[in-house]
Amino acid sequence: MGGEWRVRKIGTFAKAKGGKRLPKSIALQTEKNNHPYIRVVDFTDGKIHQDSLLYVPNDAISAIQRYRVAANDVIISIVGTIGAIAQVPQELHGANLTENAAKLYFTEEDVDASYVAYYLKSSLGQHEITINTVGSTQPKLPLYGIENINVALPPLKEQQAIACVLGSLDDKIELNRKMNQTLEEMARAIFKSWFVDFDPVHAKAAVRREHPNWTNEQVSRTACPKLKPEIAELFPDAFEDSELGEIPKGWEVKPLPELIEVNPTRTLRKGEFAPYLDMANMPTRGHSPDTVTERPFGSGMRFVNGDTLVARITPCLENGKTAFVDFLTDGQVGWGSTEYIVLRPKPPLPVEFAYCLARSDGFRDFAIQRMTGSSGRQRVPAELLAHFRLVDADRSVTELFGRLVQPLFARAGAATRESRILAALRDALLPKLISGELRVKDAEKFVERMAI
Repeated sequence: MGGEWRVRKIGTFAKAKGGKRLPKSIALQTEKNNHPYIRVVDFTDGKIHQDSLLYVPNDAISAIQRYRVAANDVIISIVGTIGAIAQVPQELHGANLTENAAKLYFTEEDVDASYVAYYLKSSLGQHEITINTVGSTQPKLPLYGIENINVALPPLKEQQAIACVLGSLDDKIELNRKMNQTLEEMARAIFKSWFVDFDPVHAKAAVRREHPNWTNEQVSRTACPKLKPEIAELFPDAFEDSELGEIPKGWEVKPLPELIEVNPTRTLRKGEFAPYLDMANMPTRGHSPDTVTERPFGSGMRFVNGDTLVARITPCLENGKTAFVDFLTDGQVGWGSTEYIVLRPKPPLPVEFAYCLARSDGFRDFAIQRMTGSSGRQRVPAELLAHFRLVDADRSVTELFGRLVQPLFARAGAATRESRILAALRDALLPKLISGELRVKDAEKFVERMAI
């Protein structure tokens, strides 16, 4: 560390203030308003994900309005998952903060908030967080413990330069995340339109009632102008009654196991090293986890590429922890928690079908309503999913769905793999830059060679 670096306690340049629990009589809402509420689950991977935010009702904001964050504040989780770090973006200025986190607001101008956020994410910062955590039964990072954390500070310009280098990598990762979100939304929108709402069938049925003598081609062109005629013609133009209500004529209602395998057999030898997906790294949004590690197999659910994983235990199921497996090599078997349910469509259904189904509101609501067990340890038994009913569409439609969404998942998978490389680079540079071992100019040249 150079001679210009100084070690200072956070309390000498910033103040820590806790968030606020909502009164028990008040529930957060999904409907957007001007009062977003930041929970720990919203920033466990270093960014505040605004697409998962919940909101404080307008008539309840007065109870917690003194516990707001400002743009550039650094927030830290202090209970449960301790040490998750994020920085508040401009668009969340004035948001409300959970009682399970604290904010840092800076009182001196010679300290860069972004640099401090990266420092706290580093191994040095996480060590400081650990030694300032108190309690054994229920560990907690107290406010005075936060202010007691030591931070190594170079001159302000170097702080800003370090944050800029690391931020360029995070910006690219965030860009990939947003692109993946768009790609997945496209795939899920097609799934919902075709297999849940039956939009093409409703449109064709309406035209057919007006023009009973028209050909299927004429009906298709008029009813579905945004679809290619050869696609629209695959859908029926009438409905028929079923146990699920009206469904497209010729399609059938079937129990889940007839179409999708639940927990199919996968072989992995005891002690064999294989990719391991921890529950903490299961995505709540998007189909790919950010981190997969290698561990010797002990006991847990096994999976291969093309499988869909669904967390079956509270609160992971309610939080939407779901993954599509596309991060293994050909023929490789991965493994993870016993609290996963593995889904695999039976041919000729495309493998992406199970993932889109698992993300659908109807499937998730069905699973949540059938959770059993004591409070706090509730889970849905895999065998109860056998009672879920879904509509089996004409094979030509499901095969077409596969051909349309497979390129979307492939692009998203490639972007995720790139993001893992970028994250590994950032995590490798972080401690070296924060400790002064690596000069900023050298890091910038390295990043440039990576063509970021």
